[in-house]
Amino acid sequence: MLEKKAELEERDLGKQPLTVAELDALIGSRSHLDFLNSKNALYRARKMKEHPPSREEAIRLMATEPNLIRRPILRRGSQWVLGFDAEKLKTDFFSAGNWWFLET
Repeated sequence: MLEKKAELEERDLGKQPLTVAELDALIGSRSHLDFLNSKNALYRARKMKEHPPSREEAIRLMATEPNLIRRPILRRGSQWVLGFDAEKLKTDFFSAGNWWFLET
């Protein structure tokens, strides 16, 4: 993205975790399940694939355990990419412009 001169806003979730209110706003009307990191130990231990948490529980858990959030989260206008997607990284989706970016 930087090679394409995209302007980024970056936030280190390890140092500055998202609050419940921020997560609620970030997720918006999208499915909260799309934001869960299925590779996280807590996700696997709680068998969230088989027993998905409610929206409220998922947001609370992601606020206290930032590694449960699928990353990176990229947003440009109304377009979103959740998690690393090599194919989308190759597209014009990442052309120059303003970005909002979350990473650990």
